[in-house]
Amino acid sequence: MADDGDRPATVADVHEIAAAMPHATVYPGTEQKPVYQVGGKSFVFFRNPRPDAVDPSTGERYDDVIVLWVESEAEKTALVQDERTPYFTTPHFNGHRSVLVRASRLGELTRAELAEQIQDAWISRASKARVTAWLRDRGT
Repeated sequence: MADDGDRPATVADVHEIAAAMPHATVYPGTEQKPVYQVGGKSFVFFRNPRPDAVDPSTGERYDDVIVLWVESEAEKTALVQDERTPYFTTPHFNGHRSVLVRASRLGELTRAELAEQIQDAWISRASKARVTAWLRDRGT
C-alpha cells in the first residue's frame, strides 16, 4: 500500500495541513476563502479572483489561486522557475515573499510535497520561539 504522502495533493490537504500547524488560526471573516495565520501573520491564503492572474487563452480570472509564503526571494525564484512545479507568480507579487498555485493544479504535487511547502510557509512567518519549539518537538 502506498504512503498517503505519495498521493496527489488536494485542496482539502491545504486546509488540513495549514490548520494543523501550531498556533494556526483562520483570520475572522475569511472562512469562504481562508487566510491561515500564525501570530497574526498570514502564511497560506486563498485569493479572490484578481486581474493579475488570468487564463492566457480566455482572459478569465483564475478563481482558485492559493498564496503560500516562502522564506526568501531565492526560494521563490527557484520554485517558479522549476518547470516541474505548478508554482507561479505575477507582477503584483514582485518583491513579495510568496508563490502562487492554482487549486486545479495541486494534483501535480504529492501530499508530502505540499505539506513541506506549507510547513516552510509557516516557518517563514512564525516567531523564532515557535519555530524552535516545533522543530524540537519533531526531533529536527
